[in-house]
Amino acid sequence: MAQKLQHLVDQIHQGDCIEQLKQLPDGCIDLVFADPPFNIGYEYDSYEDARAEQEYLDWCQQWITQVHRVVKPDGAFWLAIGDEYAAELKIVAKQAGFHTRNWVIWYYTFGVHCKLKFTRSHAHLFYFVKNPQEFTFNFEEIAVPSARQLVYNDRRANSKGRTPDDTWILRPQDCDGFQPEEDTWYFPRVAGTFKERAGFHGCQMPEQLLGRIIRACSREGEIVLDPFAGSASTLVVAKKLGRRPIGFELSPQYTAKGMERLQQTEVGEPLLGAPEPKVSAPATERAPSKRRFRRPKPQPTLPFETDDQTND
Repeated sequence: MAQKLQHLVDQIHQGDCIEQLKQLPDGCIDLVFADPPFNIGYEYDSYEDARAEQEYLDWCQQWITQVHRVVKPDGAFWLAIGDEYAAELKIVAKQAGFHTRNWVIWYYTFGVHCKLKFTRSHAHLFYFVKNPQEFTFNFEEIAVPSARQLVYNDRRANSKGRTPDDTWILRPQDCDGFQPEEDTWYFPRVAGTFKERAGFHGCQMPEQLLGRIIRACSREGEIVLDPFAGSASTLVVAKKLGRRPIGFELSPQYTAKGMERLQQTEVGEPLLGAPEPKVSAPATERAPSKRRFRRPKPQPTLPFETDDQTND
């Protein structure tokens, strides 16, 4: 099967994703990650993101049905989507034949500010499989330290760690409320000043987040497909991790720029962004800001402190 797709891998193919998916044989893809338009009026250069609701749902039904057809019997499908259609698309995926393994909440801040409702600070990541009894999940590739290891130094702890939780947080100053042993994943958001920012596409997933998904649900040498390639981050991460990426993209401009990124990527390159999000941003007192902050004055040495004690 891989030989039949040899001419497609390591490429972004320009065109409508449904028509592109129809060209693939049944059961040929190991992992699909899709971050489709959310139908919220975002300004793409080649796609109208403000369809009538039923038109949008019908379109999603078509491409998700094709995704189900091309995924291998033991393959996986991850879907990133916003609040507006999360519930509906979960049902569409179920009707197409997928089984839900996780409904992950990806928490972030600095989202779109809302005046008449609560400000949005999350997205949804659905983890689907074709066969609930047979699928790839590489626990050791994504394990995190457990509370038994970090807090209690318990000899009964599994030295390999534990499976990460299903809620993911992005902002360092918020992470104290979401420990590794809880249901939270924690990655920096790809802000405009970040090194990994592609610059030509406004919607970009963090490489570390994509890396966790790709490591967990595929193996080296397997095929990872993104039907909405966009900034090409999924494909770049897949290539870095030794997978064989295939991308579809409607926009000629995004296709060309995405191919530049992909061609400049080498297998084995480290993923951008900090694997440990607590060190992904400077402390507040060192962060650049337009506001005036005064460093606290040094506290006077207490009477019982000596120079030797202070130097220690």
